[in-house]
Amino acid sequence: MPDATLIPSAAAHVLLVDDDVELVSLLSSYLASDGFRVSVAHEGESGVRSACDDTPDIAVIDVMMPGFSGIEVLRRIRARSSLPVLMLTARGDEESRVLGLELGADDYVAKPCTPRELSARLRAILRRTLPKPESEKTPEQGFLCIGELILFPAQRRMTWAGKDLALTNAEFNLLEVLVQKAGQVVSKSLLSEQGLGRPFQRYDRSIDVHLSSIRRKLPHLPDGRPRIQAVLRKGYQLLTE
Repeated sequence: MPDATLIPSAAAHVLLVDDDVELVSLLSSYLASDGFRVSVAHEGESGVRSACDDTPDIAVIDVMMPGFSGIEVLRRIRARSSLPVLMLTARGDEESRVLGLELGADDYVAKPCTPRELSARLRAILRRTLPKPESEKTPEQGFLCIGELILFPAQRRMTWAGKDLALTNAEFNLLEVLVQKAGQVVSKSLLSEQGLGRPFQRYDRSIDVHLSSIRRKLPHLPDGRPRIQAVLRKGYQLLTE
């Protein structure tokens, strides 16, 4: 049974893009009963069109589809939109997972997955991307400045030297955690829980891939080092010069 306490006050719109008609029917029924509004596409071209024209709140895209693969669908969506995207991948398909994350997917779920697991993962992403209702908003907290890097929490925006950083939703969430704890070593467990909204899983490379992308978007330190450092067996640290 869906958890009624988790139903959003305004139904979030989920787009499912998968050629498996039976699976999509099962997932659609569950998500609808769990408070979501659901639309579907069974092949890549219509999936891209729906993602860019129908303004869903989040898309779930299967990697393995005839015609446009899920990776190509993601690539085309990212060329036009910052829509949150969750990829469905075959269990053990590490190459597709990494490529999807590098292209800007927010997260992935390995198939076969349960509808409840998918719903929980969708909510974790949406909690960090959907605007909060007026009743849940906290007072404006201004901004946080780390050198040339400025975080505007209420706007979900970061700038470097006055210019906006082009971050995906997951990248913003992870960098926000590091900015808030600048100079400290932050464990992968904490980054996963606060940045991705789920417990850290051993051998999961999602955080590494996202942070590698963030490194490329931030100018290096004057001595040539990247501003985000991996600390062996401990986590990651945002250096403050």
